[in-house]
Amino acid sequence: MSVKAFKLVSAVEREMLMGDKNYINIECIECCGKNLYIGTNDCFIYHFLLDEKVSTAGKITFAATKQLHKYLGLKKPVSELKAASALTRLLVLCDNTITLVNMINLEPVPTGARIKGAVTFTLNENPVSGDPFCVEVCIISVKRRTIQMFMVFEDRVQIVKEVFTPEQPCAVAVDDGYYLCLALTTQYIILNYNTGVSQDLFPYCSDEKRPIVKRIGRQEFLLAGPGGLGMFATVDGISQRAPVHWSENVIGAALCFPYVVALDDEFITVHSMLDQQQKQTLPFKEGHILQDFEGKVIVATNKGVYILVPLPLEKQIQDLLASHRVEEALVLAKGARRNIPKEKFQVMYKRILQQAGFIQFAQLQFLEAKELFR
Repeated sequence: MSVKAFKLVSAVEREMLMGDKNYINIECIECCGKNLYIGTNDCFIYHFLLDEKVSTAGKITFAATKQLHKYLGLKKPVSELKAASALTRLLVLCDNTITLVNMINLEPVPTGARIKGAVTFTLNENPVSGDPFCVEVCIISVKRRTIQMFMVFEDRVQIVKEVFTPEQPCAVAVDDGYYLCLALTTQYIILNYNTGVSQDLFPYCSDEKRPIVKRIGRQEFLLAGPGGLGMFATVDGISQRAPVHWSENVIGAALCFPYVVALDDEFITVHSMLDQQQKQTLPFKEGHILQDFEGKVIVATNKGVYILVPLPLEKQIQDLLASHRVEEALVLAKGARRNIPKEKFQVMYKRILQQAGFIQFAQLQFLEAKELFR
């Protein structure tokens, strides 16, 4: 049974990005606060400011204002963008090279600092150094079976570690200092790049499907497992949650607590992390990007960018109670505890227990009602 957890709202429409130039495709996106960056197949970066507007009826819309665009001078697509807001830098991967550009004017840093030989890269959101004026970057190197760790400063980069992997890596996430979660050719592993100790998680064939490795919280990752399962794994190599059932051809996944959102070639699906049930399905054709940025979930086709706007949790809980889905409402209410201030939560939770009690009472489930009223 469905819950209306998200609404799909257009953010950047085709004409704003490409006008009548049909050959332009969106390759990657990055969002940092109100700043939205788009990398295209013709080697341009576009910078938009996103303004969220709420009508008197509570309807949310987004107005995107184009700031500028910048040609990087190559005949290659911009394949990845990552913002390091503390440094006011945007890390841009194009033609196996990561360039540092200014987040405001998109100009490369004067020193020309860059990282060469990168297939893909990720930032460590939970770094060891704790230096606010530096970010840790992990790259999958063009060298076979090699991962490299860099420290990136405002105008320079410094390699700190090179690690060799048992098979060719094709996707990586990093967390809690030294832990890498890697998709290799035939399996997922956790690797401590400081000690070199690795731990196998489960098999996976990267030739058949695109692997997904996503950090979803401290010491925890979400992975696309065999048989269309979304699997959770900690840095200790164990799973503390039951898997969610995806379709076989998931392209991307994102987290917006308490939901895991997945994209395949026809739909966006929403599963609850609290009871693993599928809660919502949104038709969405030709999607190829799904990412979350500071709690904002963004999806994109080759031609447009959309935002998945979550409905307030209280509204979702009330909708469940209105449908007499008491158990689901209580599970969601308990899960909402981490998103709502303590005093507000206690008032809300008491009211929900009371409503749930009346629903059970009306259905002649007197024992259950009595417990809820207590």
